[in-house]
Amino acid sequence: MAIAITLLVLEIGVPHMDPGESLGAALGEQWPSYAAYAVSFLTIGIIWVNHHHLFSVIVRTDNTFLILNVVFLMTIAALPWPTALVAEFIREEGARTTATAVYGLNMTSIAIMFNAVWRYAARGHRLLAPNADPAGIHKVSASYLSGPITYLAATLIAFANAWVSLAIFAALALYWLIPGTGPTVELLRGPGGEERSEHGSAG
Repeated sequence: MAIAITLLVLEIGVPHMDPGESLGAALGEQWPSYAAYAVSFLTIGIIWVNHHHLFSVIVRTDNTFLILNVVFLMTIAALPWPTALVAEFIREEGARTTATAVYGLNMTSIAIMFNAVWRYAARGHRLLAPNADPAGIHKVSASYLSGPITYLAATLIAFANAWVSLAIFAALALYWLIPGTGPTVELLRGPGGEERSEHGSAG
């Protein structure tokens, strides 16, 4: 995730200036790159926070879990490419739809694999801490299910209106930054039976 989030900024190139054009104007022309960078950076950041929280309750691993996590990280590592695609073709009506759909499919695949990693670990408390709270686990699983559904819906909307689709991706990144908007559930119980809260954002 750290590599993918760093590579995003490399897609913002030094602007090419036309004769007589100011640097400020040339920088302004690159606004799609800035917008795409911000949305993808925040999205990866939110996923990283969520991934971190999951490992407060996931205490064991096995080979299948590790392979699922590898595939999940592969979808994350791919994100800089569709981000650059959207930034490059957002001004072209025909290409904009295709670029947005590719971006959305990548986002959907990330959400699907995030769910796969979590659900494999949580099924039957396979890899979870002994004091994992069943009710909290159920709430997390239900909350994370909204991720793939929402991203797939936004991707399909691109074929009707790519601008609306892109606006949804941006709104999701901003929404899940707001404290309390992600699932706030009791995942672990302390030695005395008291509940300990873990906070996350929808995957």
